[in-house]
Amino acid sequence: MNIRLILRALGLVLLCEAAAMVPSLLMPFYYGESDWLAFLASLAVTALAGGLLSLLGNRKGSVGYREGFAVAAFGWMLLAVFGSLPYLFSGVLTSPVDAFFETMSGFTTTGASVIADVEILPHGILLWRSLTHWLGGMGIIVLTVALIPSLKIAGLQMFKAEVPGPTKSKVLPRIAQTSRELYKIYVLLTVSMVILLKLAGMNWFDSLIHTFGTVATGGFSSRNASIAAYDSLLVEGIIIFFMILSGINFALHYFSLRGNFRPTLKDPEVRLYLGIIGVSVCLITVNLVFSSGYGAGAAVRQSFFQVASIMTTTGYATADFDQWPSMSKMVLLVLMFVGGCAGSTGGGIKVSRILILIKGISRQIMKLLHPQAVLPLRVGKNIVSNDVLDNVQTFFFLYILILGTAVLFVTSQGIDLMTSISAVAATLGNVGPGFGAVGPMTNFFALPASVKVVLSLCMLIGRLEIYTILVILSTRFWRS
Repeated sequence: MNIRLILRALGLVLLCEAAAMVPSLLMPFYYGESDWLAFLASLAVTALAGGLLSLLGNRKGSVGYREGFAVAAFGWMLLAVFGSLPYLFSGVLTSPVDAFFETMSGFTTTGASVIADVEILPHGILLWRSLTHWLGGMGIIVLTVALIPSLKIAGLQMFKAEVPGPTKSKVLPRIAQTSRELYKIYVLLTVSMVILLKLAGMNWFDSLIHTFGTVATGGFSSRNASIAAYDSLLVEGIIIFFMILSGINFALHYFSLRGNFRPTLKDPEVRLYLGIIGVSVCLITVNLVFSSGYGAGAAVRQSFFQVASIMTTTGYATADFDQWPSMSKMVLLVLMFVGGCAGSTGGGIKVSRILILIKGISRQIMKLLHPQAVLPLRVGKNIVSNDVLDNVQTFFFLYILILGTAVLFVTSQGIDLMTSISAVAATLGNVGPGFGAVGPMTNFFALPASVKVVLSLCMLIGRLEIYTILVILSTRFWRS
C-alpha cells in the first residue's frame, strides 16, 4: 500500500475543507458577529494539518483500490474531526462528541442534530453547518478529484469508494471530467433553487441554507420548526420539486440537460422511485383523512412533503409526523430504508437495489416453477450479472445486520424500542429525524454520548455504503 500517496491525498482533502471555511469566516463581518475568530482558528489548524500531510506524502507510485478505499474512509473521518472545530472554538457546542456528531451528520447529509435552538446561532455557524451538507452531498472526495488534476491516477478508485450505488457509472471517459460535470449540475440546481426560494419570499441567507439542505438531501434548517416555520405552499412546492430531483441519479440529469430525456423517462429505477412516492402519498393521505380528521387538501399537502422528504432522506418537516397514526408512521419508517436512487445525493438502501432484489425474488419463483429454464435477470433492457446480484444481496444482509446490532446497543443504554429503531434507521439511512425521543420536533441531544458515537458511525457507514468501512477493518487490507 502506498501510504505516502494516501497521506498526500488526505492532505489535499483537508486543504479543500480549509478553503470551504472561508465563506463562513467572512459571514460574521457582514452581520457584525464575533464567531470569525473561531473560523480563523479552525481554518488555520485545518490548513496546517492538510499542508503537513501533503508534505509528508508524494505523488509517485501506483494507486489501487486499497488506496482509494483508505482515502475515502479516513478522509471522511478527518473531515468530521476538523469540521467540528468551529463548533468547539465558538462555544456553540462544548462536548467534542456533540461537535463530532453534528459535523458527521452534516457531511453525511443525515441532518440529525444535537442543537436545540438553531435560531440563536451566529450566521457563520449556520452557514458552515449547512455547507457541510452541500460538500458532503455530491462528495468532497469527488470534488477533490474534480479540482486536483494530480489525483487523476487515483480518481476512479476514490470515485468508486465514495459514490453511492451498486454500480459506478461514468458519464465521460475520464473520471475527473465526470466529477466536474456532476458538480456543474449540482451547482446549477443550487443556484436555481436559491433564486426560486428568494422569489417565493425567503431572504437570501435562508434561501441559501435551505437550498444546501435540499439539493444535498441533508435537512439542516435555520429555523427550529424547519420548513413548517414558513407555512408557505409555494416554498414547500419548490423544496419538494428539488428534493425529488436530487433523489434521482445525477448521471440522468447530465443527459436531460443536453436534451436527451429518454434515459430518464425509460429508467426503471426512476419509475419505481416515483411510483413508491405516489403510492406512499396516497396511503398516508387516506390514513390521515380517515384516522386523524385531516381535510383532503391538508392531508395531501402534508403527506406529499413528508414522503418526499423521508424518501429522499432529506429530513425536512412541515408537521410533527410522530403524532400521525401508526400506519402513516410505518410507511415513513419503510421509506427510511428505501432511500433515493443510485448516484443521487440521497441515502438509504437505494431504489436500484430494491428493484434488483424484487427482480431476483421473481426470478427465483420462476425457477421453482420451471427448473430447466434459463432466466436472465433483467432491469429494463440490461441484464444484471450474478456478481451484481450477489453484491446487492450481501449489501442488504449487511445493512439489516448492522441495523440490528446498532439497535441492540442503543436499547441496552436504556432507550425505548421505537426511538432506538428509528434513530438507527434514520442515521444509517442518512435521513435525520426519527420517531419518539428523536422525532421531527426534537433532537438527539439527550442521548448518551456512547449512543451518539455509535450513531455517528452509522452515519458514516450509511454514507459510504458499508463496504468501504468493512474493507479497511479487514486484516487483509493492511497486508502489503
